[in-house]
Amino acid sequence: MSAESTPRREVVTGEPRRVRPLPRYRAQSEIDEQTALGGAYVRSLMRSQLRAGLTVFAVLALVAGTLPLVFEALHSNVLVWAVLGFTTCPPLTLAAWWYVRRAERNERDFARLVEGLPAP
Repeated sequence: MSAESTPRREVVTGEPRRVRPLPRYRAQSEIDEQTALGGAYVRSLMRSQLRAGLTVFAVLALVAGTLPLVFEALHSNVLVWAVLGFTTCPPLTLAAWWYVRRAERNERDFARLVEGLPAP
């Protein structure tokens, strides 16, 4: 056997001509196809968002419900405006801040679930 009859090896270094699409994660396709499992995922997100909203509503109702009692105890218009200005704004601001953080965390957890990433 001579050196000419040995097959020559070639290395292909180029990109493949046909690229297969990446498989989608099951949860994402379940939601897109509106199956029962996808509906359960969406209901879970909606339930967590509703829970956050009802919690903030309960806190605000408690704050607003006690204001008439405070106003009845204070017989001065100056004190009433001071209570309205200084003691109601911080709880309202904190409740709004908490709600936005909670809603964003719920959405982030839902997206992580759909993409199949592990929980932190």
